Amino acid sequence: MTKEQARKRIEELNKLTAYHAKKYYDEDDPEISDFEYDMLMVELKDLEKKYPEFVSRNSLTQHVGGTVKEGFEKVEHEVPLQSLQDIFDFEELYAFDERVKKLLEVNELQYVVETKIDGLSVSLEYKDGQFVRGATRGNGLVGEDITQNLKTIKNIPQTLKEKVNITVRGEVFIGKAEFEKMNEEREEMEEALFANSRNAAAGSLRQLDSKITASRPLDIYIFNVQKSDTLQFSSHFGALQKLKELGFQTNPIAVLCENIEEAMKEIEKIGENRENLTFGIDGAVIKVDDLAYREKLGVNSKTPRWAIAYKYPPEMKETTINDIVCQVGRTGAVTPMALLEPVKVAGSTISKTTLHNEDFIKEKDLKIGDKVLIQKAGDVIPEVVKVLVEKRTGEEREFFMPVTCPVCGAPTVREEGEAVMRCIGSECPAKLHRNIIHFASRECMNIGGLGEEIIEDLLERKLISNIADLYYLKLEDFASLKKDGKKFAQNLMDSIENSKNNEFYRLINGFGIRNIGANAAKQLARKYQNMENLMKASVESLTLTEDMGEIRAKNVYEFFHQEQTQDLVQKLKNAGVNMENSQQGEALDERFAGQIFVLTGSLENYTRDEAKKIIEDYGGKVTGSVSKKTNYVLAGEEAGSKLTKAQELGVTVLSEGDFEEMIK
Repeated sequence: MTKEQARKRIEELNKLTAYHAKKYYDEDDPEISDFEYDMLMVELKDLEKKYPEFVSRNSLTQHVGGTVKEGFEKVEHEVPLQSLQDIFDFEELYAFDERVKKLLEVNELQYVVETKIDGLSVSLEYKDGQFVRGATRGNGLVGEDITQNLKTIKNIPQTLKEKVNITVRGEVFIGKAEFEKMNEEREEMEEALFANSRNAAAGSLRQLDSKITASRPLDIYIFNVQKSDTLQFSSHFGALQKLKELGFQTNPIAVLCENIEEAMKEIEKIGENRENLTFGIDGAVIKVDDLAYREKLGVNSKTPRWAIAYKYPPEMKETTINDIVCQVGRTGAVTPMALLEPVKVAGSTISKTTLHNEDFIKEKDLKIGDKVLIQKAGDVIPEVVKVLVEKRTGEEREFFMPVTCPVCGAPTVREEGEAVMRCIGSECPAKLHRNIIHFASRECMNIGGLGEEIIEDLLERKLISNIADLYYLKLEDFASLKKDGKKFAQNLMDSIENSKNNEFYRLINGFGIRNIGANAAKQLARKYQNMENLMKASVESLTLTEDMGEIRAKNVYEFFHQEQTQDLVQKLKNAGVNMENSQQGEALDERFAGQIFVLTGSLENYTRDEAKKIIEDYGGKVTGSVSKKTNYVLAGEEAGSKLTKAQELGVTVLSEGDFEEMIK
């Protein structure tokens, strides 16, 4: 490599590592694996070592990645939360040992070997034994104040067993089983899966709403004393024992080793047993035990000289894609799944893995019969890394996404701008549970008492197979579902009966047509007046409906021109469900038409949902973030960063009183 080539490659690597560090640290949404990122950093370090004249002060070899997220207070760390230098083979480990012994002028050293937990590093401050503040690492010098979020983690003690002043460092993480369960639930709801447990933990901790953090299965292990003016320690291992006595949950694997050879054996042992751990790791940490030696060794700009991290390479195995099948989720998303020749990876036998969507299959150039390399991302999720093209025989088969739903036979569509293909069948069994929940919800048919468990029971007992079946149920169908069966059954029957007289737009909204909410349903009800007119409407006519657009219009047209929908509507009509607009063409009150609102803080007389419904009923829109396009910010008590941003942008801020004047 010439000098000019080295300069260009260093510039390129600086851009790449900065981009991927931002995705990893700040957005908690990585695009490449930890190993791939590590290899970019290794290449950058090697080139900078050979060509020091091209080292930029912005290089991530010179500082820790991560910034302070907007909405959090900044915290300056009294003792910097540094990162560790990574190594990838035992030669580098021995070189570390020799370097440290030479600096200290000693022949042998005791080390502590610990698991390098795959999570988010935090500091916890205690005054007189009381937890007073917690912060993220951030860039090592300045982090984010996440005290309220940390208080939701049950294994962080609020009060210590002694009244001491101490700052400790720990790693917040999500266990393997808990992570799998979270992703299973997200997959069922067709939400984006977390890439790995580290980013799930980081994203959960950096929520502006502590309730979201509290809903996530976060845990913590404490691994270091940062500072204490009431306790004195001579060794790291001794400090860990004292932390346990104070009530902290420390790293369960922390082994005192007499020399580097013992440390190496412990690292190998951890590597061999990593699949049996209940939490994810991405390496082992080797630390000098003697704290006086640590003080003497000191730190450089980014890393301590007394510790190093050994990174385990991801385990990859070859297998065969025997077939590709499609699963249908509760929102109708059709997801391709690879059926693999079973193979053991990182302690688990893998026989299938998601292929996400059509674009993923094309990007990887996957075919049925291909030999592929797979690995477990974040030690949990199996994924296809690449196709072994050189092993193709010519017998491999192309895979095409189905044009009809594999469950119900209805058409599948992929909307512009989306990667997901969906079933649009109104009676698809895969979507039924979610469809009925939506149909019965307050903003739709408002059938009180018809909760998720009741719906699940009715489906399991095969008493319903579509939403119209609700109107044909009998008293005895509900009576056995609860202890006070007769009273409960009668109340539910009354609620279903009353829903027949709902406004027409509620029925349209209840169908769950893609991208059609309450506002669009109201516009359709007002324009077409009854179900017959709506079902006959052309795409052109629908497109001209206010706030509709071509995509929404096509969704409505396709929905009502399915045989399933036509049967469903007839069944609802026979049951006596209202299919006419009671307003007979009267103009809706659209005083907020075209206006964008943002809600922040706690309102005294309304819940967020109630305020949102009022705004939408008057033709307005509610969004989650403040921008130049925002017209009003409705601010209640304890309004946060959204209020500040509104003031900075000059957006009109409404008090609850102002809002009530507007809706009189």
